[in-house]
Amino acid sequence: MIETNPMAEIFGFPPENIDKRASYYRENRLCPFFNRFPNCTKDKADDPLGVCSINHQGSKIITCPSRFREDWMILRNAAAFIWPKGTKWTSLPEIRLSDANGQSAGNIDYVLVSYDTDGKILDFASIEVQGVYISGNLRNSFKEYMTNPSPDFSWDGKNYPHPDYLSSSRKRLIPQMLYKGGIFKAWGKKQCVVIQKSFFETLPSLPQVSKEQADIAWFLYDLDYSKTDNQNHLVLKDIIYTEFKAALDKVIYTNPGKMSDFVNQLQGKLEERKVCPPETHSVFELL
Repeated sequence: MIETNPMAEIFGFPPENIDKRASYYRENRLCPFFNRFPNCTKDKADDPLGVCSINHQGSKIITCPSRFREDWMILRNAAAFIWPKGTKWTSLPEIRLSDANGQSAGNIDYVLVSYDTDGKILDFASIEVQGVYISGNLRNSFKEYMTNPSPDFSWDGKNYPHPDYLSSSRKRLIPQMLYKGGIFKAWGKKQCVVIQKSFFETLPSLPQVSKEQADIAWFLYDLDYSKTDNQNHLVLKDIIYTEFKAALDKVIYTNPGKMSDFVNQLQGKLEERKVCPPETHSVFELL
């Protein structure tokens, strides 16, 4: 499938949606998904890159973590995993987490807390939200679209953007699981990971357990298009339950290839040197 527009959503709306409400959000650089501020602040606060998701091989890939906040369903679904129905709970965003030496282990995106009738905390759990990193240049197409929003916008610029799943897992997801997740595991507290289904499918196959045995619940979301309002909507597609160590081992370690193949590669490189020996110079020649 040949895509001519890398942007699936701009300030919350598909590029082809140019109705009054969509235009209002674009003109005022607003975020409809409960950003910490009314305006979008992605990349630059004074010149935000208002792209919520990108097109890739027929799918809409969420690149902004705020996009997962639609209707706050991520909090409601996580609470249903952690506690029985009827539990009083609330959420606290961006909570700093420290290790035994007082060193920062990073911030938890959301901490869910349950409490009694006096407001005393009874239990807590973590929620980490992960969008997908991008390779390529997205801002150029965004700037061009914003100069003249059009339902038939197309872009043929160089360095076409695409999702970088490998960096998303190695640079972001795995370190989070190692540092912050390790602390919550030591405390015996539940963890929730909110990612898109397509991102999860790029990870190694994780050994699953029952909901009752799980340390971690992986909430897999996607975007479904609605003709009614000409918008995409966040939909929970699946929940995967895993134990902490088993999941971490699978994500961190990769299945090794054959050592003989690697040795053959080394042998080939060595043979190349025999045919074309490296150029050498004496100290006097270089002076």
